[in-house]
Amino acid sequence: MKPLTIKEIKAQLAAIETLDDPLFETFKEDSRKGVQTAIKVRAKQIQKRHDLIAAHHQKLSYERHLKSQGVKYIAGLDEVGRGPLAGPVVAATVILPDNCDALLGVNDSKQLSHELRLTFAELIKEVALDYGIGVVEAAEIDRFNIYQATKIAMERSIEALSFKPNYLLIDAMELQNGIPQQSIIKGDANSLSIAAASILAKVYRDELMIQYHESYPEYGFKSNMGYGTREHLDGLENYGYLPIHRQSFKPVPSMQPRKI
Repeated sequence: MKPLTIKEIKAQLAAIETLDDPLFETFKEDSRKGVQTAIKVRAKQIQKRHDLIAAHHQKLSYERHLKSQGVKYIAGLDEVGRGPLAGPVVAATVILPDNCDALLGVNDSKQLSHELRLTFAELIKEVALDYGIGVVEAAEIDRFNIYQATKIAMERSIEALSFKPNYLLIDAMELQNGIPQQSIIKGDANSLSIAAASILAKVYRDELMIQYHESYPEYGFKSNMGYGTREHLDGLENYGYLPIHRQSFKPVPSMQPRKI
């Protein structure tokens, strides 16, 4: 019988979903370099997917435990923007359904590329039972301090939901609102609900800062998102601070206001 072409073997390998599939052993007997390379590539792809699935299930451990105790609506909360010199602090609350298979690969927003965050943000909005965004602007941050402003943003994100959750999973924060909750260190890496919230908060805030960049490109908001990069500091020194700058964050207080 005529041996399979490398293209045909690649097609069969593409249909394999497990590393213990007997076809792997069969094709390993083929000495052609192209076949051996194809085997390695497919094995790596399968292993990567298995690792993603394992990580996905691990990120649902908090949610599964709570649901096994009869908790129905579990909300994940996270924020972004505590450190920048400009722009708001933004929080998001996300309530995920029991079946989150569509969110395979969702992770701490800081671990994802800009493109992946955008893709996942749209997917999360489609899959989530509900989600809310809370925003606290620079003037309020100056009035309350960043720690309290972060709590306010989280409370506002909960208030933006269409129904009240039964339980909160929060990234390293506690809220005094009467809702049962758990504060999780590195929650965005350990809970899928919190990771989803981190993505929505990050994408929302980044889009705001990009809009500000269109009006004030001298500060480099599109790339620094309001953080104190050299370009941003040069902009402050040369043009002064804007209403979106936090006057309680150094070195903004030592600058002059921009004439607009």
